[in-house]
Amino acid sequence: MAEARSAVATPRVQKKDLGTTDSFDDLLKSYRQMIVRNYFRFRNSIRNGVWPTSTNNLGIACAVSFYLLEYEPVYAHKVTTRLEKAVQALPLPKKTPRWLCNLVGSVGMSVVFFIVVMKVRQYLLRILLAYRGWMYENVREVSWKTKLWGLTVKFVSGYQPSLYSCQRSLPRMPVPPLDHTLSKLLDSLKPLCSEEELKDYAKQASDFESTIGPRLQRLLYLKSWWAPNYVSDWWEKYVYLRSRCPLLINSNYYALDHYIWTPTNRQVSRAANVVHSIMSMKRQIDREELQPLLLRNTIPVCMAQYERLFSTVRIPGEEIDELLHYDSAESRNIVVWRQGLFYQLSICDDKNQLLSASVLEQLFQSIIDDADKHKESVSESERSVAALTNLPRAEWAAVLREHMTTGINNDNMDLIKKAVFMVILLDKVPESISDKGKTLLHADGRTLWCDKSLNVCFFPDGQCGLNVEHSMADAPAMGHVWEYAMTMEVIERRYLDNGQVMPPPRSFKQGNITMPRRIIWDITDALEKEINRAVTMNQKNNDDLDLEIRNHSKFGKGVIKKARISPDAFIQISLQLAYYRHTGRFCQTYEASATRLYQNGRTETVRSCTEDTAAFVRAMVSGTHSKEELLRTLRQAGNCHQKLYRDAMNGHGIDRHLFALYVVSKGLGYESQFLESIIRRPWTLSTSQQPQQQIQANTPDINLEPFRKMCSPGGGFGPVSDEGYGVSYMLPTEYNIFFHVSSKRSCPTTDSRKFADLVFKSMDDIRLLFDDTQLDS
Repeated sequence: MAEARSAVATPRVQKKDLGTTDSFDDLLKSYRQMIVRNYFRFRNSIRNGVWPTSTNNLGIACAVSFYLLEYEPVYAHKVTTRLEKAVQALPLPKKTPRWLCNLVGSVGMSVVFFIVVMKVRQYLLRILLAYRGWMYENVREVSWKTKLWGLTVKFVSGYQPSLYSCQRSLPRMPVPPLDHTLSKLLDSLKPLCSEEELKDYAKQASDFESTIGPRLQRLLYLKSWWAPNYVSDWWEKYVYLRSRCPLLINSNYYALDHYIWTPTNRQVSRAANVVHSIMSMKRQIDREELQPLLLRNTIPVCMAQYERLFSTVRIPGEEIDELLHYDSAESRNIVVWRQGLFYQLSICDDKNQLLSASVLEQLFQSIIDDADKHKESVSESERSVAALTNLPRAEWAAVLREHMTTGINNDNMDLIKKAVFMVILLDKVPESISDKGKTLLHADGRTLWCDKSLNVCFFPDGQCGLNVEHSMADAPAMGHVWEYAMTMEVIERRYLDNGQVMPPPRSFKQGNITMPRRIIWDITDALEKEINRAVTMNQKNNDDLDLEIRNHSKFGKGVIKKARISPDAFIQISLQLAYYRHTGRFCQTYEASATRLYQNGRTETVRSCTEDTAAFVRAMVSGTHSKEELLRTLRQAGNCHQKLYRDAMNGHGIDRHLFALYVVSKGLGYESQFLESIIRRPWTLSTSQQPQQQIQANTPDINLEPFRKMCSPGGGFGPVSDEGYGVSYMLPTEYNIFFHVSSKRSCPTTDSRKFADLVFKSMDDIRLLFDDTQLDS
């Protein structure tokens, strides 16, 4: 079938010879590129390995010691004498010249001295970074202890680190004490359970602590001593890769571009510029030129997740998936989707330079023209191949093994696996921002290649967004890349008045370019049935998703901070009030918190439905309390939530510890009713605050305040529980807050629009507790 299809859909080739070279020159060029690439890798590995010291320190030490040995200055007589004794002890031939002995001795002693200093600084920095007192202090009222600690960290850190330099110096995440975790767990269950249920959980926890709990805890301590992170590898394996659910809605998340501003209404121009910005960011990551993020310009966070943001694919398996990541030598193309047709597009010219935005604009236009011309000659099933990637993982693995491991389909899969990312050129303008979010989260069920780490989607009117696979990294890492691409469009002139991209400078010369090539599939009758089944299932799941995106513009974090309450705590308390008004009860609530202050840290759970929050909600609903009482109760709940959030960031949360205990118990063959019941409790309300202004950590001189009307609403995800809500929120400015509320239409008790209304009402009602005279009081 593939040969017959080729007659009507010929792969794209160059229309004219752009100046090819012979095979010998190509071979020399490939070797030259390999040598340069390996040199930079070796240089970066050395630089990262010795940080916070520098190889320059070694050179200085060698020069100083050689000078002392060779010229024996009077002012350093004692040091010189000791150095000479060390040189005389070296097993060198007797006739070796004195200068050579001094050179060998100075190099040897300098290397030993350098290694000792390097290890001391690395371990000292790790000890210093384990201090967390700074996090519990008011930024405006920092103690002398914390100030002294900060100065010491900067002194020990030395020069500016590269992207991965800090990894060796980050502390390892601690295993919380078992009794603390169990005590916090029981406290978190008090607003959710009856007295009988609480007594039962307390008895189970006591039995667990007195039987198998300590043994499991000791094994976690043992793992924490040798593993970079005692829980992250298990989290990736068992929560993400062992999940058998379809990825779209259940795992992948989406991100939007600007809210009410689009820099151009030309699809190909926007695609060219954004793709070029993302590739520029990728090149900075590959070369480790991107500066690591530093909290308060002092405390480094783990940057390990950036390594797999691009050129990564999730391969389905019957029982467990596999993450594959390709280096820049293997991954030099993107794959472009248009009208169900796929195109391979090289993102570099023959000189290994990134294609300019103006060249990408022309190439994207040629792809659109070719796809629109050939779409009618391609069967519906071939244009829906991407639907297979959203089948349940075991089913997709079976289809992949049966139909995609030989011939042209295997070659196509190899191209897609090695692609840097996918570019989706859509042909329908979204009707609303909520429709735009749904399109980015799941599209039409036959468009997104959800195994790829990144799908960048562009609408016909110039709007755009992302769909991101979750297992390879958490949202803040990809959000950093996306924020860079969006910010550059705002602060720089990237487009001409007619909407086209700015042409490159006259001095810029692009090398020879490879034209896009069509990817053609071999669709058998059996494969066609699988594709049609996948499309039907995907569209059913898509129709069931209820997504509401709203902009709360009455006030933002500016007013909330003046009321001396954490904006995040304010929103979380509002969510609890809204849910209580909605259902008449409280629910187990998940709020994501990052643990990237530790090696390979990912996330921890903040159980934001606390006793203090529940007390405030009941007081608000009762209508019998004064404003002063409500305000005092609100601030008490806010302080409690803020402490829980900080504890989670510091590795003192509950749920990752319980999860790790559960994994160990299963590995040893123990059956724990306590762990089973706790792990399986549903997260009815799953929430997350989205990161922002990460780009300013690298470029603090950028002032984004004049461009606040061009802010992004962030992104969102599907509900974790079929009977609950997924709520993502972003506070991009001092004056507004964006909410993304998702739920399932098949659940009779959920309604995203109604819940969003209740959230807004709850926020406004809480705001009324603050008279203007009480702000900052």
